[in-house]
Amino acid sequence: MKSPYRPKGPRPLADIAAAPIGQALQQAGFASTEVVTRWDEIVGEDLARRSAPVKIAWPRRPEGRSEPEPGTLHVRVEAPFALEIQHMTPVIVERVNAFMGWRCVAGVRLTQIPLRAKPKPREAPRPPADEARLKAALDGFEDEELRAVIARFGRAVGGAR
Repeated sequence: MKSPYRPKGPRPLADIAAAPIGQALQQAGFASTEVVTRWDEIVGEDLARRSAPVKIAWPRRPEGRSEPEPGTLHVRVEAPFALEIQHMTPVIVERVNAFMGWRCVAGVRLTQIPLRAKPKPREAPRPPADEARLKAALDGFEDEELRAVIARFGRAVGGAR
């Protein structure tokens, strides 16, 4: 019997890790990995920096009932922001349910645990030609504060291209 075809060469790490990660998340109550892997898209970058989903606790299903009851989403949150996120729980529930496409979460339970802050993406260094052109344009300004503001503006506009 032949073994299944496997392409030669390196494989993406996501392909190798998908099955074990999926199994671990299913044990934590997540029907799909998207709630964890796309948390920042679901709740927004600001809330995602301050919180992280832990598990979904599903209630016991009475016999004879085929439709699942919505579960409780357990979320880790930094203590200073727990009150703010507690007020946002209806929004979080709505966003998770909208993302999943069905009413899978009915409530949120917060656990105050320090999170390691996710660093903001670093700005890519500017090409030397752009810096030289910007410096040449700034030579005409005598006021230092105005020169600093125009330089910051020039880097922001130049980076958008």
